[in-house]
Amino acid sequence: MAIRPAAVAGTWYPGSAGALARDVDAHLAAAASTPSGDVRAIIAPHAGLMFSGPVGAHAYRAASGSAFDVAVLVGPSHFMAFDGAAVWPDGAFECPLGPVLIDAHTARALLAFPVVRALPAAHVREHALEMQLPFLTRVLPSLPIVPVLIGRQERDTIQSLASAIASVCAGRRALIVASTDLSHYFDAGTAATLDGRVQEYVAQFDPEALLELFEQYPEGERGRYVACGGGAAIAVMLAARTLGATAGRVLHYGHSGQVSGDYDGVVGYLAAAFGNFADAH
Repeated sequence: MAIRPAAVAGTWYPGSAGALARDVDAHLAAAASTPSGDVRAIIAPHAGLMFSGPVGAHAYRAASGSAFDVAVLVGPSHFMAFDGAAVWPDGAFECPLGPVLIDAHTARALLAFPVVRALPAAHVREHALEMQLPFLTRVLPSLPIVPVLIGRQERDTIQSLASAIASVCAGRRALIVASTDLSHYFDAGTAATLDGRVQEYVAQFDPEALLELFEQYPEGERGRYVACGGGAAIAVMLAARTLGATAGRVLHYGHSGQVSGDYDGVVGYLAAAFGNFADAH
């Protein structure tokens, strides 16, 4: 079994099971009440746990009310550039709370689509998906995952990946997770304005508008002005809609300055859910 070693345990989050469980559980306990209904997909951030954990907890608390048989994790590649999407195809991801198994059957199904390939090297240093595992293992223990990284976040790749995910998840209880932070290193007021646009399109469940916003910036600037995992969020929204989700909910917004005290250069964080909610309007 191919084990992907944890890359940021002990730095971005506690490396011991006890300390990690305490921190994650504290964030979950502080999260607000969740929307009433059927959650199909979430957006959660991927910064260090002390910074983005208070926000991400809201997304995972929302997902904790449903039953799933697989989680498809989709995030950006921070360290390796490539075309299409990269899957870690089998084995497990190491986590202080216990290894998180890969759903190899679903991974193989994704690999049947030209946009997806097996590329473990892209995952070795990447934190975007690893930062989801502490929450995932606490709220949905033993749930297998399919780890997917998007390389160059281009329109064709985003749309093709969304179609592939929707196809392999059809008829299943799949939780689709988009891992992304929002704007990077603006002052808190500017960040709130920039990030408000993303929240608007999430709340409207309008992935096409979010894609248009993403494409207003050169590829190298999209992560700073919109979201580093914008392509992941758009693909997940598209896939969730194909799978029957009808509404989006912004659950919580925050930024790094609320923890660090530095409001001059912050990173924005969003927790959101997509599904069919009792209070849909």
